Amino acid sequence: MTLKLYGATNSRALRSIWCLEEVGADWELVKTNFMGDSKKPEYLALNPNGRVPTLVDGDLVLWESMAINLYLGRKYGGDLWPASEADQARAIQWSFWGITEFEPHLLAILIHRIMLPEDKRNPKLADAGERDIARPLKVLEAHLENREHLLGGAFSIADLNVVSVLSMAGLVGLDISAYPRVQKWLAAATSRPSMGKAQAAGA
Repeated sequence: MTLKLYGATNSRALRSIWCLEEVGADWELVKTNFMGDSKKPEYLALNPNGRVPTLVDGDLVLWESMAINLYLGRKYGGDLWPASEADQARAIQWSFWGITEFEPHLLAILIHRIMLPEDKRNPKLADAGERDIARPLKVLEAHLENREHLLGGAFSIADLNVVSVLSMAGLVGLDISAYPRVQKWLAAATSRPSMGKAQAAGA
């Protein structure tokens, strides 16, 4: 059975596209623009929030990109999904941490330095985002001491999910050179072939 993912690579759907490529599932991208297509009645019947992505796996309709990724990791991920219950819990912990500790700051920078017209931007909000993201970056830098991956073993769904958030740093021009372990970890993850395939999926 072919999985269907509704979304576009220029949205949070990219993290789920990356996950689908990583787990090697048989899947199809239903290109859905988050500005227009996601507000159409036929899409709202799947996701009443009018946001992307949405995954359809047989009778299951699932939205929220992190929920989708955790589901894909658990059902299709093989080694991507941790073996122990403790590491499964840690993978969920790190995934939630990524979207609560990193994403709001990165979005503030993106919105107020890139997305909005200049007369609509609030530089103070962008500057605050850059300042406040230092705290979770320090946490991550410390955690990566003496380990190459978040759970200490191989690349897992925890790494994929947090990287999928923090990779926005390059888009917004955030300098993370003060965090060399984070920088190395991020570069290694985003250079995986599955990420390249994900980025090309919307072409």
